[in-house]
Amino acid sequence: MEANNNVVANENFDWNAFENDLGVYSQSKDEIAAAYDKTLSNVNVGEVVEGTVTGLSKREVIVNVGYKSEAIIPVSEFRYNPDLKVGDKIEVYVESAEDRNGQLALSHKKARQLKSWDRVNEALENDEIIKGYIKCRTKGGMIVDVFGIEAFLPGSQIDVKPIRDYDVYVDKTMEFKVVKINQEFRNVVVSHKALIEAELEAQKQVIMSKLEKGQILEGTVKNITSYGVFVDLGGVDGLIHITDLSWGRVSHPEEVVALDQKIQVVILDFDDAKKRIALGLKQLTPHPWEALDQNLKVGDKVKGKVVVMADYGAFVEIATGVEGLIHVSEMSWSQHLRSAQEFMKVGDEVEAVILTLDRDERKMSLGIKQLSADPWAEIETKYPVGTKTTAKVRNFTNFGVFVEIEEGIDGLIHISDLSWTKKVKHPGEFTQVGADIEVVVLEIDKDNRRLSLGHKQLEENPWAGIESKFPLDSVHEGTITEMTDKGAVVSLDENVEGFCPTRQLTKEDGSVPKVGDKIEFKILEFSKATKRITLSHLRTYDDVRKAEAAAEKAEKRAAADATKSTVKKINASVEKTTLGDIAGLAALKSAMEAAEAKKAPAKKSKKEESAEE
Repeated sequence: MEANNNVVANENFDWNAFENDLGVYSQSKDEIAAAYDKTLSNVNVGEVVEGTVTGLSKREVIVNVGYKSEAIIPVSEFRYNPDLKVGDKIEVYVESAEDRNGQLALSHKKARQLKSWDRVNEALENDEIIKGYIKCRTKGGMIVDVFGIEAFLPGSQIDVKPIRDYDVYVDKTMEFKVVKINQEFRNVVVSHKALIEAELEAQKQVIMSKLEKGQILEGTVKNITSYGVFVDLGGVDGLIHITDLSWGRVSHPEEVVALDQKIQVVILDFDDAKKRIALGLKQLTPHPWEALDQNLKVGDKVKGKVVVMADYGAFVEIATGVEGLIHVSEMSWSQHLRSAQEFMKVGDEVEAVILTLDRDERKMSLGIKQLSADPWAEIETKYPVGTKTTAKVRNFTNFGVFVEIEEGIDGLIHISDLSWTKKVKHPGEFTQVGADIEVVVLEIDKDNRRLSLGHKQLEENPWAGIESKFPLDSVHEGTITEMTDKGAVVSLDENVEGFCPTRQLTKEDGSVPKVGDKIEFKILEFSKATKRITLSHLRTYDDVRKAEAAAEKAEKRAAADATKSTVKKINASVEKTTLGDIAGLAALKSAMEAAEAKKAPAKKSKKEESAEE
């Protein structure tokens, strides 16, 4: 305690008599001391006793427990109780009846700790509201001093609204409820939010009972998410969906509102059971389409900003909340497929022409190609039939090549109009996308925007000269360039191809030629109308063999005929000679037989011979 500077020493007081008990008091000094000791409390070391706060300073708290001396306790032990005042009763732990300075040593902190576990459990059982001192931050929440125990306060249990700055709660004393105790690990969880939830629930019931659709209320922005804004309406929360923040496009709600901002909202819908309230902000202002210039009409030019891009087109905002679609087909007069991203991007300022306008449906379509002249309007003048020009290859199909003569004017070269002589199976064999190709205009269909083009027509039809160069049955050397199931494609020269059926491919030795072989072929068929040349390798050697065989046969036949003629002549000559000789010989024979009969005896018969015997 501070010294009393107003005390004046009594110069007549006999200190010697007092010290030696020489009759200063009516009783002996020992009797007086004994009587004084009876007025003092007995304090035992290790006990918890009740004391009274008799003095406070910035650093110390003076406590009287009825002992002969008062104790001084550091004020840091009372941080949990900033409302401490003189006269308050507190519990203290007796550490020593007299310290080295002869003074009573007490501890309020130890007294709290000795009874803290019991007090905490009682608070949980009785649903008691207790005070605690927030010491510091920790992961996920705060550390709170409760009865000398370090309890955990989760961040979600500090308040009913999200906490953005935990540091503002450090060194504060607040009221809490004990919500969970782990007896095994002696962990304590407290909540401040639980104290106000019951009150808020009652407030919600009152607020919800008074809600009506279309009602306008003031609220505070409590939380902002990617999909919307939560607004505190004074104890109950509502959600403004991102689509209800503004009539215009909003990428993120932060573009429209800020945390803790007070705003006016209108109730769009609510659910009593689920305590859900749908709010709107844009509904407090008229729809932009209603404020759109009434004189605006189809064909007018407007300016706007690209707010959304898609492959099929771009949405352009010509006024806040008023958008029009520019379809990709309205971005260029060109007919080949393209993406809208090739023409513009989000944020671009563009000028466009209104193509359609429906105020009832609040829809508008725009076009930018209409800002330039339609190239097909003068197509017949600019590119009449027979015009020769250069085009760029844009796309292939199985039946031809799509090319672009200029922006907006596309045409088709049919596969049959690519070459007079080559058999083109796919346009990719002839040219490539992005390449330049010379063309001639063959036909114009202005109404359907179709242009027929040709490439081979740039040259004279060479088939008249080819026919004379490759007459029927003539033999020419050719190179097999491709083998198919039906035969072989044969290159007769740089620009002329023929086809040899499989049955006509066999070589003289019985083998079949392969791609790259150079062999002779005979022209079997030449069709100028179908531009087809049919060839045969077999006939190049088979006809020769047949001719040789026929010649040999004819020669043999001629020789045989000559031999027959000679024999006939000989036989005829012999026949005439021998007929005359035969008659003379017969007469001669008869005469000789008669002469012989006269000379010889008559021959006996067998009967006569047997009779003689």
